[in-house]
Amino acid sequence: MSTLEAEYRLDYFEEEGFHRRECSSCGVHFWTRDPDRTTCGEPPCADYSFIDDPGFDEAYTLEEMREAFLSFFEGHDHERIDPYPVAANRWRDDVLLTQASIYDFQPLVTSGQTPPPANPLAISQPCIRMQDIDNVGKTGRHTMAFEMMAHHAFNVREDADEEYAYEGEVYWKDETVQYCDEFFDSMGANLDEITYIEDPWVGGGNAGPAIEVIYKGAELATLVFMCMEQDPDGDYELKDGNTYSYMDTYIVDTGYGLERWTWMSQGTATVYEAIYPDAIEFLKEHAGIDYTDEERAIVNRAAKLAGRLDIDDVDDMEAARGDIAEKLDVDVDELVDLLEPLEDIYAIADHSRTLAYMFGDGIVPSNVGTGYLARMVLRRTKRLVDTVGVDAPLDELVDMQAERLGYENRDTIRDIVRTEERKYRKTLERGARKVESLADEYAGTGDPIPTETLIELYDSHGIQPDMVAEIAADRGATVDVPDDFYGLVADRHEETVDEETAERDDRIADLPETEKLYYDDQDRLEFEAVVLDVLEVEADDDDGPEDGDAYDVVLDQTMFYPEGGGQPADHGTLTAGETTVEVTDVQAVDDVVLHRTDGDPGKGEFVRGQVDGDRRRRLMRHHTATHLIGHAAREVLGDHVRQAGAQKGLDSSRLDVRHYERVSREEVKAIERVANELVMENIPVDQEWPHRHEAEAEHGFDLYQGGIPPGTNVRLIHVGDVDVQACGGTHVGRTGDIGAIKVLKTEPVQDGVERIVFAAGTAALEATQRTEDALDDAADVLDVDPLDVPETAERFFEEWKERGKEIDRLTDELAAARASGGADAEEIDLDGVTVVVQRLDADAEELRATANAMVEEGTVAVLGSGHDGSAQFVVGVPDDVDVNAGEIVSRLAGKVGGGGGGPPDFAQGGGPDVDALDDALEAAGETVRSLRRA
Repeated sequence: MSTLEAEYRLDYFEEEGFHRRECSSCGVHFWTRDPDRTTCGEPPCADYSFIDDPGFDEAYTLEEMREAFLSFFEGHDHERIDPYPVAANRWRDDVLLTQASIYDFQPLVTSGQTPPPANPLAISQPCIRMQDIDNVGKTGRHTMAFEMMAHHAFNVREDADEEYAYEGEVYWKDETVQYCDEFFDSMGANLDEITYIEDPWVGGGNAGPAIEVIYKGAELATLVFMCMEQDPDGDYELKDGNTYSYMDTYIVDTGYGLERWTWMSQGTATVYEAIYPDAIEFLKEHAGIDYTDEERAIVNRAAKLAGRLDIDDVDDMEAARGDIAEKLDVDVDELVDLLEPLEDIYAIADHSRTLAYMFGDGIVPSNVGTGYLARMVLRRTKRLVDTVGVDAPLDELVDMQAERLGYENRDTIRDIVRTEERKYRKTLERGARKVESLADEYAGTGDPIPTETLIELYDSHGIQPDMVAEIAADRGATVDVPDDFYGLVADRHEETVDEETAERDDRIADLPETEKLYYDDQDRLEFEAVVLDVLEVEADDDDGPEDGDAYDVVLDQTMFYPEGGGQPADHGTLTAGETTVEVTDVQAVDDVVLHRTDGDPGKGEFVRGQVDGDRRRRLMRHHTATHLIGHAAREVLGDHVRQAGAQKGLDSSRLDVRHYERVSREEVKAIERVANELVMENIPVDQEWPHRHEAEAEHGFDLYQGGIPPGTNVRLIHVGDVDVQACGGTHVGRTGDIGAIKVLKTEPVQDGVERIVFAAGTAALEATQRTEDALDDAADVLDVDPLDVPETAERFFEEWKERGKEIDRLTDELAAARASGGADAEEIDLDGVTVVVQRLDADAEELRATANAMVEEGTVAVLGSGHDGSAQFVVGVPDDVDVNAGEIVSRLAGKVGGGGGGPPDFAQGGGPDVDALDDALEAAGETVRSLRRA
């Protein structure tokens, strides 16, 4: 019996005549109107019963079903709100992708710090669950991209000790189940066939009773009642082994899968035909997939049993397929041949929609975070397209979904897909050689290439596991690919690290919030304050003065800006009477500002603060310039551009942006031109402190380019009506105060992230002068006018290249001459093949060139050199000669105290004992013969 059994005994269940039963197949408890029901109704306890027999009165499209749901709840006093992006890290920093509608309201709303945008509310939220990637196509019901239709209510207990941003009870469990029942009824469902399964929910330190709603074999809704928190002294032990107690807030968190409701209404063989009908037909046609009537009948019958193939529940996918084949009375290989191409088609359609969501919401492929997940999906989709043989470009498939979803940046989406495909091809070319080497290592050992190695190959080289299996099989190695491979990869990159929280000094915790004067007047540099406390800094913690003592001074108010948001702290002085101390750093600990000083001004003293004006103004110019550069980058490169990091400085600043290509010189000039046009327009730069929800509703989540600020109200910086961002830094009053902006350089930080380094104001002038000085110096060296430096440098470079080619030509001629024979060369006949053994005291490059020349003549080359005081060997073998160059080098290098090796056709090595070189070469002939005999 569930430890929360009492939580499920609802008045609504009793009033409606429900019965509580235990499933005879899996043992879970469920509620049903049917007194004779014995199973819970969920696969594998029951199979889909709505295929070819829809569960609702009429068929709905996705759009029609979404509207039916939202209109139903609007009619029951819920406010409809717009969905959030699929990139959850746009408004929270603890997760990457939106996986449920409740993600929209975590952590600020669910913790009670901030009120919800409406209460109660209804939403249809696009989501992406990477954990389901391996199930897509196989179960008939799993999609990686989906919309979670939901209604939420946020409640607080009347006896709550703390204050919360919302109060009282809106509604709870009975009303939630009743809404669910009534919505089913409005669709024309047979209510007697619905089961409500008890399934307590735990996650993220919270818990509560939850109900899975099953109809005709499909889970169509989950009703979660979040009301408990982890507590070592709690009274309720749940399925994770932890104990829980009730908390002050209690939240209705529901999820109705839009795609499954649409599927239920149509009764198609799988959910994919219901939600991607046009895409499925297009893909089948372009892959040449066409079934006979008999084959279609088998596929349709198999679809009703596909719920048994959930990778999370099935230990052996092959065995599960065998069970289905046995039930259908068909050969398992025949069934697999019929289903696998179709499953791949389904996955391509679903993955294309996932990519459309990702790129449409501004995710840019990279090697980290959401960018990595997008790249993983794209590469898997490309592999599936190639495997099935779809003769349509991937960017067209993704664009079909982007058009259906209504995205306006479709040209950028297609460009991203094409660019990623090019990168993937290059990655595969490099990675294939790595797989071949790895396969040779495991061939003959009896051990398969480990799963962790497969994941590393995918992570580092983008190589799909089935490609590894193909190459391995050709070279005599084996591979065991787990059914949930892509889920394992996604788990690696979806893990988030909890923020480390250092212990706060009790004295700081007891201090009041520091009043921040720099927000009232950012040009003001002097102020007066009272010293509330002075904390002596331990030697190991001293980041301030290099010599002498250091102190953290706390004032009741301050004009000093603490480091934050990529902006360095203000510097200056504090003066108390005759004592003046230098402020060398400023940090904020929660709401208390600490001023690092080289002396103790005295607790309780009245001080006068003086901010370093030149430093403050330089930082203000650079911070506002950062906003202008970011705006200009979006104007020039596209709306997908988002900030990935920033650091302001005195002489230069940098802005890291997410972009899928290198920034060209022409684009740099365009960015610089747009930014400086804004400077010349002298636009006002204003601040405001609106409510978070109001700011998000008006400006969207692009507000949070520089990070997600805490609090109910957020500070917005407006550059006229051109740009608006949530920002805590100091800024100039008008863009004209910046003076000028000069882009110094761009460089890749990592794949998918470009860095723009720039200077503003006086620093821009100084940077320009440095560049001019360098140009003048170069002109002096070349003895030309500065404007002629590029042409002269190019001419010198071409001449240098031509000389290099001439040197290479002469080297090749010398190598060819030496390859034609010499007095000190020994020729050996090896069953009709000539082997030349020769000492040439030349460098490695000349040795290789000579060996190559000999191999081209059909000769085996065994060359040695004592150049630079060490013994070196190079061995080259023509393709049709059965001698292993790597083995020869290994034997010879061993004779000079070293080692070496390589592939069978060309190898090199050596050792320190140059005196033994001649003896080794003298024995080379016998070495070659013995290896040939072996």
